Amino acid sequence: MPPYKPRIKSKELRILSSLNARMELSSKDKQHYAYLEKGYQGEVVFDQITAKLENDLYVLNDLCLEHNKSVFQIDTLVIAQHTIYPYEVKNYEGDYRYDLGNFYPKLSKDEIKNPLDQLKRIKALLRPLLKNLGFYLPIEGDVTFVNPHFTLYQAPLNESIIHPTQLNALMKKLNEIPSKLTHRHKMLADQLISMHQIDSPYTRYPPYSYDQLDKGITCEKCHSFLSSVVEKKPIVCDKCGHEETVDSAILRCVEELMLLFPERKITTNGVYEWCGVIGSRKLIRRVLMQNYKSVGQRQHRYFEK
Repeated sequence: MPPYKPRIKSKELRILSSLNARMELSSKDKQHYAYLEKGYQGEVVFDQITAKLENDLYVLNDLCLEHNKSVFQIDTLVIAQHTIYPYEVKNYEGDYRYDLGNFYPKLSKDEIKNPLDQLKRIKALLRPLLKNLGFYLPIEGDVTFVNPHFTLYQAPLNESIIHPTQLNALMKKLNEIPSKLTHRHKMLADQLISMHQIDSPYTRYPPYSYDQLDKGITCEKCHSFLSSVVEKKPIVCDKCGHEETVDSAILRCVEELMLLFPERKITTNGVYEWCGVIGSRKLIRRVLMQNYKSVGQRQHRYFEK
């Protein structure tokens, strides 16, 4: 069953991914980028599992909502006929322990952010938001650990925790819930999607400028720089062997340029400089003309979506 709201990489993660390939990030920014990327990969794993659900449910991925001036994010929200299920997805790896309501790496006294507290906050803010929309459905849900190499010691049985070995049982439970959705459930899903905030207020970016970034085309898979491009032949990454068409690589570069520098006008010369290894301005102009709206003439021409 495809999700009613699919997941896309956040703007923050896409920008950090690009900057990580094109400049030297500080250790703090590298750590933040790695944390976001690992979290996203865990959410994708959970998406692959929920995609197999066959029950009459709405699955909404990646919601950023606000209630009473408090912003909260829901990794996955499942709407059933009689119940709402928010899931806080974690991709932790290694051994952890639960002690007196707190989470710790097994051999450390350094407390980490308690995902159960995050889930409780989600429920506390979601409940009045739903009430304002005219829905009084009960809210259940769990902190869901998806990494098969994760172990939580001393985990209490009465907490809302799904271990990696329990994911199949969770999907079985969701599949067997009596659920027949109505127009009101669709209205709720549409309202929540309309309230989704694309730019989270918690987003932060390292300072960067056009001149300080390395130019060139990066591999779609491993993000290393491509050494050469031959027109009408697939681009093959020297490092990982990933193949991509020249047109696709140019379009990715254009989207990246728009993402990093939304104030810059997209021109043939600008994209030629940004791509670096494309030897033909004519090729770039063709790709831009075929995929974007052309504004102006000759040397004054630029392109828009």
